[in-house]
Amino acid sequence: MAKRETKAELKARVDHVLAALDQEYGTEYVCYLNHETPWQLLIAVIMSAQCTDARVNIVTADLFKKYDSIEKFANADLKELENDIHSIGFYHMKAKNIISCCRDLVTRFGGEVPGTIEELTSLAGVGRKTANVIRGNIYNEPSIVVDTHVKRISRKLGFAKAEDPEKIEMELMKVLPKEHWILWNIQIITLGRSICFARSPKCKECFLREYCPSAALH
Repeated sequence: MAKRETKAELKARVDHVLAALDQEYGTEYVCYLNHETPWQLLIAVIMSAQCTDARVNIVTADLFKKYDSIEKFANADLKELENDIHSIGFYHMKAKNIISCCRDLVTRFGGEVPGTIEELTSLAGVGRKTANVIRGNIYNEPSIVVDTHVKRISRKLGFAKAEDPEKIEMELMKVLPKEHWILWNIQIITLGRSICFARSPKCKECFLREYCPSAALH
């Protein structure tokens, strides 16, 4: 049976992991969804559920030219918008949510994207994950975005145990220093896309191998 890790040992391991991530990937805030305004990012994140960022970027390249204001999205024809975004999957619900969300942005928030979790999650199609993307990327508010990569790799590293994304977020907030919350998502997505694949992680090539309890299993 593995020896239980002390708080001091966990903190030391977290520090090693963060230093290694910073050295490997840098500390620049990178957003993988193309956008020029806060509302464009909000719409792109709503569209990105169950879809790759690359696919969303292909669709928004034309979409944001056609609908170049929140008002145009708010007044969009549902069927037409569905057709415009049909290649991203779940387009019926996403189109409905985008129109509803933009109507609320216009009527309730004066055309501005709000900055609090409570206000953001009151919008159609916006859950806690989406809200944290906006808070981190637009408002530089320390926040942890728990997507599939963050959930899987945080659990592999032993930094979180829960299955529920919101519970994982709370676990990580206790383990990670606040100044690294936004970076965690950016760096872990990069790791998940290049080395720590879900089906066949390249543990032997991973620069975090010596700090990862799961590496010994592969």
